[in-house]
Amino acid sequence: MSYEASATFLKAIGEETRLEIISYLVVDTFCVCELVALLNMSQPSISQHLKRLRDAHIVIEEKRGKWNYYALNKRHPQYTVLLHLISVLPPIETKHVRENRIECGS
Repeated sequence: MSYEASATFLKAIGEETRLEIISYLVVDTFCVCELVALLNMSQPSISQHLKRLRDAHIVIEEKRGKWNYYALNKRHPQYTVLLHLISVLPPIETKHVRENRIECGS
């Protein structure tokens, strides 16, 4: 990986909300509406963060019906670095995630 690609990767993950999004995506795939509820932020804000992560190829999106779901890109050259980084951050409450899953469109 080049210095330029490494800098792009680090800039993309170097923001608190994006680190939180990545922490959730380690657990499961999510649509924007679920991340809005989990992070208590606006949909446009979450979408902008996801765009930044998508542009850096850190997350991938999958269309399911009329909703887009986001997952970590396991083929990213720095995927293992990302997992290590998330492992040293404060853990998210996976019980909270399961209890607060919503069905998009409801």
